Amino acid sequence: MFVMKDFSQLKRDMAGFVGSKVRLQSARGKQKPLVAEGVIDNVYPSIFTILLYEGAEPKRKVSFSYADLLTKAVELTICD
Repeated sequence: MFVMKDFSQLKRDMAGFVGSKVRLQSARGKQKPLVAEGVIDNVYPSIFTILLYEGAEPKRKVSFSYADLLTKAVELTICD
C-alpha cells in the first residue's frame, strides 16, 4: 500500500509502478465505494490514471490526484 508523507517521493514511487497491477479502494462521497483491480496506466505531474478491468477487457480509466493518496481518500495495494 502507498503510504507516504512526502509528496515528491510519492510521485517518484508511483512512476516506478506504471504497468503494475493494483487493487483500488476509493470512497466516492455518498455513492457506493469503488473497489476494483486495475493497472497503473500513467503518471502525470498532478494526477495518475488507473485502467480498470472487467475480466480480460479494459472497462474504464479513472484518475486520481496524489493528494487523494496522502489524505487516504484512495488506497492502492500492489498485487503480485
